[in-house]
Amino acid sequence: MTEKTPGRQRWLLLALAVLSVGLTCSLGFWQLGRAAEKTALHQARSQQAEKPVLHGQSLKVDADPSDVQNNWMHRRMVLVGHWQHQHTVYLENRQMNAKPGFFVLTPFKLEGSEISLVVQRGWVQRSFTDRTALPPVEQSKERVEVLGNLAPWPSRLYDFGGEEKGPIRQNLDWQAFKQETGLDLPKFTLLQSGAASEGLLREWPVVASGVEKHHGYAFQWFGLSALIALLYVWFQIVQPRRFPKSLKP
Repeated sequence: MTEKTPGRQRWLLLALAVLSVGLTCSLGFWQLGRAAEKTALHQARSQQAEKPVLHGQSLKVDADPSDVQNNWMHRRMVLVGHWQHQHTVYLENRQMNAKPGFFVLTPFKLEGSEISLVVQRGWVQRSFTDRTALPPVEQSKERVEVLGNLAPWPSRLYDFGGEEKGPIRQNLDWQAFKQETGLDLPKFTLLQSGAASEGLLREWPVVASGVEKHHGYAFQWFGLSALIALLYVWFQIVQPRRFPKSLKP
């Protein structure tokens, strides 16, 4: 049994090396794939944003989701109507420029229509002394015009479940918000564009940001894969041949 042990160890080390190289290579290719996805998404959004500006009157609550995704999403749109400030929601734990705060969302009633569209108006910093304090945001009651890009419903962050109420929330459920407000809301939003105003910043993150990070991670994984392969070749193939063990009689 002792004569077979070195052979078993060599096969075990070979299997571990192959598995490690395969795993690190697959992680490297996965990071490259993530970078490609972000690049393609950024290009698609840029192409959509270059198309003619849509008017809010063309919105339909019961529009085909595939049509919205392919032809409407990320298009520029102008809305004319009135804010419904009584339904404003502050989504907490949202960041802008690496600072924690709120995304402020307010339904917007379209002029001459029963449709209201939730507008992601911008970001505002929260109070560090009172977590329940609502930051000051201007509330116009006049007829206004809002320009932005159509965007999906706000992404959901981790929460502990349960129904959320009140102006400060972790997430905003579309169906529950429709029932709560009684508004005719499409399942998408308008990401308001433009310079800071009404106490809100609108320096929205670019979807292509992070591509360089994915490339860096991929380089690290591929480098680790190459290192594992080189170490195996050196210690299991080169070294034994350079310094062979003396044969026992």
